[in-house]
Formats: sequence, C-alpha cells, structure tokens
Amino acid sequence: MEPLTEMDSMEESDREWSDRLERRVLAPTQGSSRAFKFWIVGLATVMAWGFFAFYYQWRNGLYVTGMRDRISWGLYITSFVFFIGISHAGTLISAILRASNAGWRTPVTRIAEAITSVALISGALFVIVDMGRPDRLYHLFLNGNWQSPLMWDMLAITIYLTASVVYLYVPMIPDLAMFRDKLDGKVWKPQTWMYRTMAIGWNNNPRQRSALTKAIGILMLLIIPVAVSVHTVVSWIFAMTTRVSWDSTIFGVFFVAGAIYSGVATLVIVLAVMRKIYGLEEYITPTHFKYLAYLLATMALVMIYGNASEFITTGFKMTGEEAFAFRQLFVQDFAPIYWFYFFGGLVAPILIIAFRPTRNISGFVVASVLINIGMFFERYFIVVAGLRVPLMDYEPASYFPTWVEWSILACGVAGFLMLLTLFARFFPILAVWEMKEEHFERRREEKELVDLRVEQIQKELEAVK
Repeated sequence: MEPLTEMDSMEESDREWSDRLERRVLAPTQGSSRAFKFWIVGLATVMAWGFFAFYYQWRNGLYVTGMRDRISWGLYITSFVFFIGISHAGTLISAILRASNAGWRTPVTRIAEAITSVALISGALFVIVDMGRPDRLYHLFLNGNWQSPLMWDMLAITIYLTASVVYLYVPMIPDLAMFRDKLDGKVWKPQTWMYRTMAIGWNNNPRQRSALTKAIGILMLLIIPVAVSVHTVVSWIFAMTTRVSWDSTIFGVFFVAGAIYSGVATLVIVLAVMRKIYGLEEYITPTHFKYLAYLLATMALVMIYGNASEFITTGFKMTGEEAFAFRQLFVQDFAPIYWFYFFGGLVAPILIIAFRPTRNISGFVVASVLINIGMFFERYFIVVAGLRVPLMDYEPASYFPTWVEWSILACGVAGFLMLLTLFARFFPILAVWEMKEEHFERRREEKELVDLRVEQIQKELEAVK
C-alpha cells in the first residue's frame, strides 16, 4: 500500500505545482505595484527626451549629429547592428532547442521569443532615424535599388520580424485561452477582449492541438534559416563595400556568431531580472542559467577564433591601408574599446564561467553584461573605424556622437525595455502549457518506475510465500 500512497501524493503534488504555475503567470496581469509605475514613468521620460532629440534632428538635419561625409554611419548604425544581433536570443535559440527536443527549454522560450520581436522593432527604427528624413521612407519601396545590400537587408528584416511575431504568437494561443478563462471579470474589459480575440476560440480539443503542433513544427523549421540569413545580410552591407576593414569573406559567419553570443547574453540578463521580480525561481532554475552559460562560453571561443582568423591573415600581409586600420584599432584611437571588447567581452566571460566560485547566476549575469558592452563596442569600431580609413591622401576624419545621438540611443534602449515590460505585464511570460506537458511527461516516467517497483515487490512477496 505504501507505493500507492506515494503515487497519490505525486498526483496531488502535480496539481499543486500546476496551480502555482498558473498563479505566478497570471499575477502580473492583475495589478501594478508602485515600483512598476515608477519604472514605466522613468522609461517614458527617457523616451520623451529622445523624441525631442529626434524632432530637433528632423528640423535641423543630420548636421546636429557627429556624422559627416567621410564618416556617414555612427552610433545609429552601431545600435541597429547590435539590436538585430540580440534578436537572435529568441527565435534561433528557441527553434534550435525545440528541434533538438531539449526538455529544459520550456521555461525560457517565451521570454526569448519576446526579446526577438522587441529587439527587431528597436533595431529597425534606428535605420529610419539614420535616414534623416523618415517621411521619405516610402521611396525605398517605390524606387529602391535591389542591387544594393541595403535593400536586401530591409527585405530580410521585414520577413524576420513577421516570422518572429508569428512564432511568438502561435505557441502562446493556449496560454492566451487560459488568460481568457481565468481573468474574465478580474481585469479591464479591453484586456479581456484582447485575450478572447487572440485566443481565436481555443478550447484544447484534439483537432486544435494537432494543428498547433504542426504549425509550430513548420515555423520552427522556417525560422532557423531566416534568422541566420538576416544577420548574414546585415554583414553583407559592410563586406560588399570596397573598404579595407570590411573586405572580409568571414563577416557572415562572424556576424551570426556575434549575434548568437550577444543574444544569449541578453537572454540571461532578462531571465535573471524577471526571475527575481516575478518570483519564478521554482521554474527558471540555476540549471537553465548553467546551460545558457555553457553556450556563451562556446560562442566566446568561436568569436576568439574568428578574431584570430580575421586579423592574423590580414595583419600578416599588411598591404595598402591595412597598416592604418591595424594601428588605429590596436594601438591608437580605438585601442581602449578593442582591448576591452577582447579581454572584457570574450576572455573574462570564459573565465567567469569556467571557475567554480563564479559559476552561479550572479556570475553569469556579470559575464552577460560584460559581453553586451563588449559586443556593442565591437559593432562601434567595425562601423566607425572602418569608415575612418582614408580612401585618398587626406587626413583621417574624426567622429564622436553628439547629445542628439546619445539621447536617441537612450530612447531606443528605453523603448526596448518598455516593450518587454509591457509584454510581461499583459501576456504570459512562461509557456505554461508546454511546461505542464514537459512536467507531466517527466512525472509519468517517474510513475512508470514506481509501477515497476511495485510489480517487483509483489513478485518478491509471492516468492517468499
């Protein structure tokens, strides 16, 4: 009888676990704390200042920035490449984990997919800001030159954003239906209407579940090549330009690896923050951070190899303007940010992850912050240092962002955080139905072991009799 009592206890424990999970995910939608309101007001203030700076730029032209004819890309394009890079935190990581059927993925996929959509929106807006005249954006569609990598990039990002939003929404339908049923009469009527509309009549019947499984499988297979192609096309904007610092066939692989690296780092930071704020310690465990950290260490080694492959081969030959490019990067103007990127953004994270005293959530977050700072610096010196190499016999140009550019960058970061905050406030931040399936599947396996043990005990008792 003792094993049967244990099985009954397991079923009761499963029900309690399921109820706790639902309560945790539903809690943010039913009210806002004072700290939450202060956070929203603070982000809105930063965004308002950024909008003022953008208006000032629109009225006075790009002359109010530090960009000129010789260095025509700066902080805006750096931010664009960086945000497009961290977008790989979601769809690519989530799709790869789904394809490999990694059971530990379920608590992290929803947040990762949300980061992708938000980062793509933030990154794409920096291109519009960099145009100087966003009111003429429609000319790109009417008169764009499709021989230009810029047009390929616009098309790739549009497809990627559309696919990412769909990939975020489709697996969320069952959880939106849970919100529809559990929150009816407990939240604002517009909120209830949103859940009811987005749930599209989901009632968890076999036909709907079969269609959902097929849809997720198709999206999973499509999103991986789309995600890889997007950052490859971003790299082609540089690599297909006749400039010494950008003339590299390895840029595609380098940019994709860097995107995964900074994307996973961003995922680690956001997971740690949401885990703390929303009390998700039971579901987002140190094991999840450990697996993501191992991926970070692997990508850091890939990035170190990429740097060695790129700079050793060109530096050994040192032809033409390459000597100038190398000096400014390693010993002159850009040396401080390059060496911080290399030692702080690549070497230090490996050491933090490798040594046991720092192999914990706090250590992983510190490593991820260093990675994102380093990767932003890397994007900056790729853009600015590449444009600074003289094409003719003239003095190298100089560039430093003005208050307008810093203000718009702050607005972009605040907008990114605002969208993530609002997503966590109104939508399920964990994939509840997938977590339940994974949990109950694991518990079924445990019960099967209990049944086998019961059968074995009964046979032993019969043999004794």
